[in-house]
Amino acid sequence: MNSGFDWNAVDEALPLLLHGFKITLLATVLGTLVAAVLGLAIAVAGRTPSRFVTVPVRVVMEFVRSTPLLVQLVGAAAVFSSVEPLTVGIVVLGIHYAAYTSEVYRAGIDGVPKGQWEACRALSLSPRRTWQAVILPQAVRNVLPALGNYAISMFKETPFLAVITVQEMAFEARKYGGDHFVYTEAFTLAGVIFLVASYPTSLLMRKLEKRLGH
Repeated sequence: MNSGFDWNAVDEALPLLLHGFKITLLATVLGTLVAAVLGLAIAVAGRTPSRFVTVPVRVVMEFVRSTPLLVQLVGAAAVFSSVEPLTVGIVVLGIHYAAYTSEVYRAGIDGVPKGQWEACRALSLSPRRTWQAVILPQAVRNVLPALGNYAISMFKETPFLAVITVQEMAFEARKYGGDHFVYTEAFTLAGVIFLVASYPTSLLMRKLEKRLGH
């Protein structure tokens, strides 16, 4: 085995890892959409007066927050063994992060001035119109940077999908390393790709925070 860094291995592994990166990116984008939509639904449901809605939602969300993502992935893959692993991974990622984005949305909704709610009641706006036209536009604008940060975190946790045989980038790096006994080169390259993809996004989130006045 060569004790030095094998640049030839990097050249060979790059196409495989870029193919895996496509799966990583797909899982991140779709998982973020699930988390954003489901998290908002949970936050709105949490404000309903009915305990038949709020209590079950709270119990499920506490369970999700209190258990590791890895355990959730393995458990879901075992229960839904007939479902495509990538689909299971996307749904689990989305639900896992929805438990956190729901709290972000809740903070954003609570941050809407009370005068806005009172004005809606004074204008006799329906609850649906109040949420759609007044509350949510303000709340979502306030929490966009936090939602972006969770998307970056999800991107960095996609390697967990390898445990349920999703052929994302970390899976390809481990496979190439095992086949050619060059784990250092494969995982170093994977790390560089993660850095190149996530760092510019982090900078964009910082600019967004400044623009929105956070």
